[in-house]
Amino acid sequence: MISVVGNNKFGLDWMFCCPYIMWRSGGEDLQGFYPVRPECLADVPRTRFKSRAGKTLSARRWHAAFTEDGHLDMEKVLRRIQRGGIHPSIKGAVWEFLLGCYDPDSTFDERTKLRTLRREQYAAWKQECKTMVPVVGSGTYITMAVVQQNGEPIDESSVENQGWVVKETVRDERVLQWMLSLHQIGLDVARTDRYLSFYEDGANQSKLWDVLAIYTWLNLDIGYVQGMNDISSPMIILFEDEADAFWCFERAMRRLRENFRATATSMGVQTQLGVLSQVIKTVDPRLHQHLEDLDGGEYLFAIRMLMVLFRREFSFLDALYLWELMWAMEYNPNMFATYEELEDRNNAADDPKLLKRYGKFERKYVNSGKNERHSNTIAVFVVASVLQTKNKRLLKEAKGLDDVVQILGDIAGNLDAKKACKEALKIHEKFLKKANRP
Repeated sequence: MISVVGNNKFGLDWMFCCPYIMWRSGGEDLQGFYPVRPECLADVPRTRFKSRAGKTLSARRWHAAFTEDGHLDMEKVLRRIQRGGIHPSIKGAVWEFLLGCYDPDSTFDERTKLRTLRREQYAAWKQECKTMVPVVGSGTYITMAVVQQNGEPIDESSVENQGWVVKETVRDERVLQWMLSLHQIGLDVARTDRYLSFYEDGANQSKLWDVLAIYTWLNLDIGYVQGMNDISSPMIILFEDEADAFWCFERAMRRLRENFRATATSMGVQTQLGVLSQVIKTVDPRLHQHLEDLDGGEYLFAIRMLMVLFRREFSFLDALYLWELMWAMEYNPNMFATYEELEDRNNAADDPKLLKRYGKFERKYVNSGKNERHSNTIAVFVVASVLQTKNKRLLKEAKGLDDVVQILGDIAGNLDAKKACKEALKIHEKFLKKANRP
């Protein structure tokens, strides 16, 4: 398995970069970066993404985008990503910028210092969790409940949990809430991307569990929700250092966490489903009415697409390609400053030249002065584009919600990520025009 880290000067591990001749020929087997277990090959969606010379962001182009002291030409990088995605050998390093882990205007030295501080912070959080649950960081993980709802220990859990048990009644509500989630995280980890050879190694599963357990401890207002494992898994694969994987996941969750916020009667993703309903009603009223007639007007059949960002609809490599296309289109150069709570932020409204540093999708919101980043993400419009591609079948064949689910299920492995994003932008433009009519 090939892991890529952003630890050296240019955010690349050059040992893992593919030969330039192979890159130019376009004959590279990119699936080799994320090998599938032989017995699972027939069951996974086919991969459509291919490296395109002159379009895909290559290691060489990435290297050339930095100045001597480390400032990154993000405008150039975004153009390349939106044209052809990112080569697998540098995905991790590029994602750190796309997700706002680092400021493109920072230097190599500044990023090295920040990376060191973040690794130290993660190590401290991990030690805090390990003090409460020694299984954290042990190379194994928990798959059986360790406490009851009232905080009483479950003695018989020791066999499943590597001999460790809670010895005393847990009285701290926060600690209890966290401990109650640990076995569910473990059960989901055991099922996550198990078709990939990477997860045949139990140590890699343990890293995924550690990251999710620590994230949950730090975000008990959201807690752990199934689907977070699907978002975190690619980071574990892309980054050799667990702390770097954690921070990349944490930044990705800044965009997605509200979808996972749940109450006894609702889930946060319903806000985006409401927007999706408005979009289809506006751009394709006939399809919307048909879905309403089938009692599908709440668009609950699209929950999975939005929660895990199409992980089930694409192969592993194609899902990553779709993610980086969406993130590039939504890129905002103020992300890093916002996440770090810095006051120094660029205002594109005052300087039109700065607009070029924004992604295509984000630019429209900057121009309009609106800020609806949670509900109106490009993912909503990608779902709309998927529904549009299946418009005729849905209108003709769907007699109930089960038919809708089956028709949409047939798209696995048959979607083109770039085409889906292009159609999403067109639908977004159409939606804005119709929605803004007097």
